[in-house]
Amino acid sequence: MPDPYWNHNVHYHRVVLAAVPDGCRAALDVGCGDGLLARKLATKAASVTGVDRSPEMIRQARAQTRGNITFLEADYLDGATLPEGKYDFISAVAVVHHARFEDAVGALVRLLAPGGRLVIVGMAYNKTALDWVISGCGVPPSMLTRWLRGGKRGPAAMPVQDSAMHWGEARRAARSLLPGCRFRRRLLWRYTLEWDAPDTPAPDVRQEGGP
Repeated sequence: MPDPYWNHNVHYHRVVLAAVPDGCRAALDVGCGDGLLARKLATKAASVTGVDRSPEMIRQARAQTRGNITFLEADYLDGATLPEGKYDFISAVAVVHHARFEDAVGALVRLLAPGGRLVIVGMAYNKTALDWVISGCGVPPSMLTRWLRGGKRGPAAMPVQDSAMHWGEARRAARSLLPGCRFRRRLLWRYTLEWDAPDTPAPDVRQEGGP
């Protein structure tokens, strides 16, 4: 079934879904919005939890969803709502830039089960000339794809925020906090980050001075 709308985040859902490990028992979609990605994850995981701080997004998600998915209105950063070390797969699409990067990654790592997989689709801003060239290359395919998809960008009322990190900062922070992660800058103004937790409990990546 085709997606009801298209935007740069939805475009990379395919990357997220391809990373779901076989036999995934529990998946978590952080910043789930209206639940579009969570519903896709439900075809690959035994159970899916979607979490979002926006009451309106959770209302929309619950209204459209049935089956093995639970939606929670909560903040994944608070450490109180979601069980630590439970999830075999965690996705965070256009989410981590809404907080201090170290805090966001640290919270996600603590929620991940030993041996689990984390996939982030993130945003950054242009700083260097090369950054601007790469971003410019994304304009024609973005316009063409939007036209082919009918121009529907949804969902309505989705909170948005600009990133406080440029591409180089995001890459260096990711590789420092998540050694061995696979970081890739994508054409349509996103990067993808994939990291597999060790089979023993993952270390706390909070830095000194954090909460």
